[in-house]
Amino acid sequence: MKIKYLYHGSARQIEGNYLLPKKAHDLENRAENLHTAIYASSNKEISIAMAIISCNGVNLASLSFRKKPYGIIYEGWPKQKYIYLYTLPTESFIQSKRGSRQWHSLDKVKPLKVQKMEVKKYLRLIRKGTKKEIEAKKKKYGIKDEN
Repeated sequence: MKIKYLYHGSARQIEGNYLLPKKAHDLENRAENLHTAIYASSNKEISIAMAIISCNGVNLASLSFRKKPYGIIYEGWPKQKYIYLYTLPTESFIQSKRGSRQWHSLDKVKPLKVQKMEVKKYLRLIRKGTKKEIEAKKKKYGIKDEN
């Protein structure tokens, strides 16, 4: 199946006409996230969830490409009113891993469409981590509670 469009979610609106490649912020250093690239998904909702967990106010979060809700927030909560969803052409993108919903481009990309979206309308795509999940995540990364 040929994918018609890819989607990139961001907590910020781009300056200029192009998305530029950046280093992914990934505490687990997964191989598919080590490129300086533009990351996108074939799933619009995953890209929206990614934008939400990247909002100001979110300090620790993860993203699942397998099941809803896609984003899990372990520390903090989104403090922004809006996020941005970019619809992208597929030409310069490479699938990050066979069968993955994540794609990346090493080149700058001009979005076909930009949508400003209200965070509150898409909170169903994220959830707060359970107490057990939060403790495990913090332990994994050596994050100490401020209490």
